[in-house]
Amino acid sequence: MKLTDILSGNYNAAEWEAKGYELPKFDIAAVARKTHEEPTWVHFGAGNIFRAFPAAILNEALNSGKYDRGVIVAESFDYEIIDKAYRPYGNLSLLVSLQSTGTIEKKVIASVTESLKADYQFADDWNRLAEIFRKPSLQMITFTITEKGYSVAPADLERGLQPVLAMGKVTALLYERYKAGQYPLTVQSTDNCSHNGDKVKAGVLAYATKWAEQGLVPAGFLAYVQDASKITYPWSMIDKITPRPHEKVQELLAADGFEDNNTIITDKKTFTAPFVNAEEVQYLVVEDNYTNGRPPLELGGALYTTRETVDKVETMKVTTCLNPLHTAMSIYGCLLDYTLISAEMADSDLRSFIQKIGYIEAMPVVTDPGVLNPYEFIGTVINRRLPNPFMPDAPQRIATDTSQKLPIRFGETIKKYIARGLDMSNLVLIPLALAGYARYLKGIDDSGKPFTPSTDPLLEELQAIVAPLELGKPDQDFSCLKQLYSRKDVFGLDLYEAGLGERIEGMVKELYAGPGAVRSTLHKYVIAR
Repeated sequence: MKLTDILSGNYNAAEWEAKGYELPKFDIAAVARKTHEEPTWVHFGAGNIFRAFPAAILNEALNSGKYDRGVIVAESFDYEIIDKAYRPYGNLSLLVSLQSTGTIEKKVIASVTESLKADYQFADDWNRLAEIFRKPSLQMITFTITEKGYSVAPADLERGLQPVLAMGKVTALLYERYKAGQYPLTVQSTDNCSHNGDKVKAGVLAYATKWAEQGLVPAGFLAYVQDASKITYPWSMIDKITPRPHEKVQELLAADGFEDNNTIITDKKTFTAPFVNAEEVQYLVVEDNYTNGRPPLELGGALYTTRETVDKVETMKVTTCLNPLHTAMSIYGCLLDYTLISAEMADSDLRSFIQKIGYIEAMPVVTDPGVLNPYEFIGTVINRRLPNPFMPDAPQRIATDTSQKLPIRFGETIKKYIARGLDMSNLVLIPLALAGYARYLKGIDDSGKPFTPSTDPLLEELQAIVAPLELGKPDQDFSCLKQLYSRKDVFGLDLYEAGLGERIEGMVKELYAGPGAVRSTLHKYVIAR
């Protein structure tokens, strides 16, 4: 069983389906021809998240019979992905959905019709991209290039119309579209970063402005990329975990007789494969602001709404329904010597800890976006996402940069309690999460063994504050904690001014009582809550 067999027609569909593989329900060749002639969508970023999510929901739209165009993928950073994970398989891939039950679902994705290297050194590919951008039919370009992919370097701005960074290349291609007729287009980020449309807009405008100043492009081009009737930069919220190719998945595919189960590691250390394994749950909420139409991705589950609603969905996720739970689990997971988030979910204290943070303490001030129910969202997180045995996520990874995350993940909830005049005594487990941070900074787990806290720009500075504290020392002075919990840059507000500082101090004293104190303190407050 090979992906290329599906393209050649040399396969037994009944055999594939009998082994649980869902095959495309559309004419792959016909869609490819139509897309080549009248492309509507180019996506930058050929990584695993693209194939597991945007390409997969387009596949659903094509399966419905209500759409006839695929997506063209362009890679602007790691060109080996195109050579090794796309072209040898005719741009097809296998999506393996990792179910929380421990089972998998398998679906052949055939919505990608071309794969291109977005760089001038590959003249044929670059010329094809320029040709596509000159087509009036092109409706949108999208991105999964990570937040750093939107960066702009001064040296790159000086390279003229042949820049190296992604935003420069995209701007050069937009110039091709401008010269062809100033056709409208939507430039859509689908990366997991706040107000992502503003990031791509800032990148494009930086290059266009510089080139106009240098006389490399006419002033009209700068006006074109700033004209909201021509070019738009919508916001979106995307949420789906796509781990590296999983050995257990490879074994399951091999047992089926599916031969394209090899892991590919590029020179730039990208881990990919002909298959993509991803969690079953996914969300894509997009500001519906398109100047030239768009593919009907709602047929695959995308939610289109207003910019304000996209912002509310993000706020709901990062301040209540997901990110605070992750951080609480990471702090206490490290202290209790866990290495997997899924294993933590089998710990009754930790499971109750995050359930009660979400449902009892944060939910009264949740931002309800309307398009997603916060209670259902958090229920999915707790019951399906975090316990998923296929998800190799670790508390140590999530604990990275904790000092930068606390102001949003917990500080915003506390601020809302204050603003609404709510009873601060109802906050018990959120203060316990913050108290755990002072214990985590010490780098000693609950059994008394040293561990290395995850990287953080403030790690040494904050560790110096708790340095005087000792595990198990009676009657010690905890006054140093005032230096920590009054830090507005770390918690989003002065926790003493908020009326929580002394309560948190008391919890820290309990956590420092000696070996086993983390478990006993956690259990005590979780049961009491």
